Parts: sequence; C-alpha cells; structure tokens
Amino acid sequence: MPNMDSNRVEHLRQNYDSNPLTKENINKDPLQQFDLWMHEAIESDIIEPNAMTLCTVDPAGFPQGRIVLLKGYSKEGFRFFTNYNSHKGNDLSHNPRATLVFFWDKLQRQVRISGEVEKISQQDSSEYFKKRPIASQLGAIASPQSQEIKNRLVLQENLDAAKATYIDEEKPERPLHWGGYTIKPLRVEFWQGQKSRLHDRIIFEKKSGGWSKKRLAP
Repeated sequence: MPNMDSNRVEHLRQNYDSNPLTKENINKDPLQQFDLWMHEAIESDIIEPNAMTLCTVDPAGFPQGRIVLLKGYSKEGFRFFTNYNSHKGNDLSHNPRATLVFFWDKLQRQVRISGEVEKISQQDSSEYFKKRPIASQLGAIASPQSQEIKNRLVLQENLDAAKATYIDEEKPERPLHWGGYTIKPLRVEFWQGQKSRLHDRIIFEKKSGGWSKKRLAP
C-alpha cells in the first residue's frame, strides 16, 4: 500500500477575490437571486452547473450525501428525479427534509438550500420521463438502484431485457418506482468567496410574511 501523503492536501489553498455580497446588493427574493446565479454559472461554462449535493438523514440517524442533478426550479421549490427505492428515496420516506449544496468554483460561490421534501405528481414524473433520452429511460428500468448486485453483468442483462421488452415501443413507460421530488425551501444561504477567508454569507429564512435575511460570519 503506498504511503499516504496528507501534506499534499494540507497545503492546497485557493485564494478568493470576488465582488462583495451584501444585504443591500442581494435580491430581496432568494429564488430570484438563485436564478441569477444559476444563469451566470451556465454562462461560465461550468461542467454541469446543475450538479448539487443532496443531503438526507438515514433511518439510523446518519447524514448521507451524494451528487444529483437539479432538473427544475420555481417558486414551488427545487426538483430532482430518482428511484424511490434508492437509499435517498428510503431516507426521504423516513425524514422528508433535505439540504442541497451547489458549489460553482469558477465563480467562487456556494448556495445551500434546506427545506421540506414532497414527491411530485405521477403525471409530472411521467411527463419528464418521456423527455429523457431512450438510453436514460432504459437505464432507470434496468438498475435496481442502491441494491447489492453480484457484478456489472447483472446490469447488462437487465438492460438487454429492457431493450427486448420495449423493442417495439417508441418510448417505454415510466416505472412506478421512479419519479421526482420537490424541495420546498425554508432556508437559503448564499456564499461568496473573499480575501483572507472572510467570505460573505447572506442567509434567507422563510417567515409567515415572506423572507427575512441576515449576514453571517464566515
């Protein structure tokens, strides 16, 4: 086993130097501010700017995180799709709360979104499923996500079976175990990198009359 060299990690350091983010220059609506930053991330040629860390809590109380893709957002919340029988689906069935984290390195920005989670309607899930490439549709059918499998051959055999089943079908139907979730935000934090690690943090919290905002120390 090669020797581990933690010093290489210890001395990694990125200097930040961005325009300040203040309570005065940030949008009063966090969803509109997110929309602005998402558009700027897309224009910055970041690879998969819609990639986000989805944080859940499993039934044993352990935090769990993984990267998923944002597939839509509105005033209703932030939408992603997955297998309902996956680990994250099981986590959300026990504790329907989650946090999303976006990090856009080129822009020296991070966004954290915490809120309650709901399944979207079966109709909306089916409509999105129809828009997916055929390979992605078949992959969702073939993969028993998060279940233990003997080897990769199992996936190939499942995929071959799915292809044979739907060979005469223009588009496969959405499997009932696959669909979307919406995270309805209660807290949204915007982080902008600054010099000397004195980063800007503005957090919004949902109140009965709208959104409150305050500045946090880095």
